[in-house]
Amino acid sequence: MKSSNLEFYRNSIDYILSVQNMDGSIPWEFEKKLDPWDHIEAAMGLSIGRKKEESEKAFIWLRDNQLSDGSWYAEYLNSIPATKRRETNFSAYIATGLWHYYLIFEDKDFIETMLPTLAKALDFVLSMQTEGGDIYWATEEGKEILDDSLITGSSSIYKSLECAAATFDIFDKPIESILVSMNKLKMSINNNPQRYDRSWESKSRYSMDWYYPILCGIYDKEKSIEEINSKWAEFIVKGMGCKCVKEEPWVTVAESSELVTALVKIGLYNEAETLFNSLHQWRDEKDGLYWTGYVYPDKKFWPVEKPTWTAGAILLAADALYKFTPGSELFSKTWI
Repeated sequence: MKSSNLEFYRNSIDYILSVQNMDGSIPWEFEKKLDPWDHIEAAMGLSIGRKKEESEKAFIWLRDNQLSDGSWYAEYLNSIPATKRRETNFSAYIATGLWHYYLIFEDKDFIETMLPTLAKALDFVLSMQTEGGDIYWATEEGKEILDDSLITGSSSIYKSLECAAATFDIFDKPIESILVSMNKLKMSINNNPQRYDRSWESKSRYSMDWYYPILCGIYDKEKSIEEINSKWAEFIVKGMGCKCVKEEPWVTVAESSELVTALVKIGLYNEAETLFNSLHQWRDEKDGLYWTGYVYPDKKFWPVEKPTWTAGAILLAADALYKFTPGSELFSKTWI
């Protein structure tokens, strides 16, 4: 079966379903931890597989576990909080997931039931935006706001704000304040890099810092292509995929899949498909699932896991390339 056929990925869809708990939560693997961002990534995989009810259950879990300030804890085990930290990127991503759901199913009634949850999440995220436009990455109970910002996380938040604005707009809700915050955030990432990685070593060695501003619409097409060309050799291992960390001999399926989606966004389809096709060698022929990554000098999969969020990332990349669903242009288009 060809990888351009959705049925090629049926085992990934079924795997996410099998890991999903009765309450709608989707941990990384059976009885492992859950974080809200990866839970949503997996839920989007269910939407691509046209598993409407199960996708809704994932969002209902978020609604039922939302904290009073609009956030979620950064980690859960069996739906019980495993940390007191709350991250802005994790809390914003529900907007991307819900817009993706709407693009595929066009169910305004369900989206309407989620609007209060979405509004509260945005209140939390935007309460963490500074005068300079950047957004603090996290806060933790009993501590001061964690005073730093992340390029990858902030780029993801930007896309989530766009999706939130698009969602509210279909219900004729005011979106001006969201658009103002989006513009401030975009200008901050483009013009004030000193606002990021202020209190720790730069994360530019991570490939996500390279491609996330491209994927999420921070850079225009010209700058995006310049960035791709300038760092391609640093992160890409020909015939294998994209490295997670520049100096580590480790290609990872989720990062490679996200990069594929970013390449589709800026029109580099041949490069996207070539990269994507290189990932199928990291698919376990026994169950049709993708390993997290591969350490090529050792010829070993590491870590020895097949997370639901990797399945979600593969499905999103495949949909971006092969247009399985009306949500295939989630990242390729600007929605507001």
